[in-house]
Amino acid sequence: MTLDVAWAQRWAREAARSIADAKVELVELDRQIGDGDHGENLNRGFQAVVAKLDAVTEPPQMIGDVLKTIATTLMSSVGGASGPLYGTAFLRAAKVSGLPELDSHAVVALLEGALEGITARGKAQVGEKTMVDAWSPAVDAAVAAADAGASPEEVLVAAEKAAAAGAESTIPLVATKGRASYLGERSAGHKDPGAASSVILLQAAVRASEDAA
Repeated sequence: MTLDVAWAQRWAREAARSIADAKVELVELDRQIGDGDHGENLNRGFQAVVAKLDAVTEPPQMIGDVLKTIATTLMSSVGGASGPLYGTAFLRAAKVSGLPELDSHAVVALLEGALEGITARGKAQVGEKTMVDAWSPAVDAAVAAADAGASPEEVLVAAEKAAAAGAESTIPLVATKGRASYLGERSAGHKDPGAASSVILLQAAVRASEDAA
């Protein structure tokens, strides 16, 4: 089984629905250690993504076309740090996804591209209480799954589960990057909102792949 352009479009729409559903939760997480606008900003961005996809007159031919649309829309419509971070993530993912379909190793390349975009933009490393703490284990799990012969959907599932564990691991951490780092020791005891939203996006990718089955 492969993941095609229709999957990428479903991913974008499922992400928009999921972010909307989790908006209040993300706002609360960000209120505890950030500016409190993460949920609102991401919701606005992904609603704009859906509007952009709805307005397309010529169907995209490559998965990277869909990811680039997501990237540029998030960059232009999402404030704060999350717009540039997620925008760069999807843009890097788009560059390695110029294909009509993705096999397991191409899914790994997509996730690796996203992580490279996030680290290039945010300069964060694992353990600094950022979305990297979700994405890095997600990529590691995806690589292991693909190397073990997993299907593209199974690779996404492995990535999502590892990201969820990574997001939970941010709770006891003291932030040393981003807005939360201003709180110092007081940032411990709270889940990083960017890591939380990263899990939501990967969960949406899994659900979009299940819809194709």
